[in-house]
Amino acid sequence: MSLPSRTTTAEIELGRQLQPKFGPDGLIPCITQDASTGEVLMFAYMNGESLEHTLKTRKATYWSRSRQKLWVKGEESGNVQLVRELRTDCDQDVLLIRVDQTGAANASCHNGYKSCFYRRLTDIEAAATKGDFSLEFTAERLFDPATVYKKKA
Repeated sequence: MSLPSRTTTAEIELGRQLQPKFGPDGLIPCITQDASTGEVLMFAYMNGESLEHTLKTRKATYWSRSRQKLWVKGEESGNVQLVRELRTDCDQDVLLIRVDQTGAANASCHNGYKSCFYRRLTDIEAAATKGDFSLEFTAERLFDPATVYKKKA
């Protein structure tokens, strides 16, 4: 499989063909959303290879910037993301995938939460006026990462 090349602005913005714009680093941002609830589960990056792998296998596959390798979501934890839909924004420089989150814990976050967005700023006004940037937890942890992710020697 080979992803289409980018063509004209009109085709990119209003056309009917996927023409993803990868950044200078070869990556494109990808937002992952629960297909059933609409909850944003995580944010990661894809490169051409991970996008092609995602389309081919229907399993969300990202590019790990820290490990410099492909990362199939759930390959260690068992919490696989099955892709139901792929969307792109108007100028095709961001992807949105809608997934069925599977696995015993039904969690997408490596810290053991359903979503990576499990905290929120406690008070926006206090942050703006007092410099109080306190966070509060908005979700319960579903699994203990220490028991799921074993460090390899």
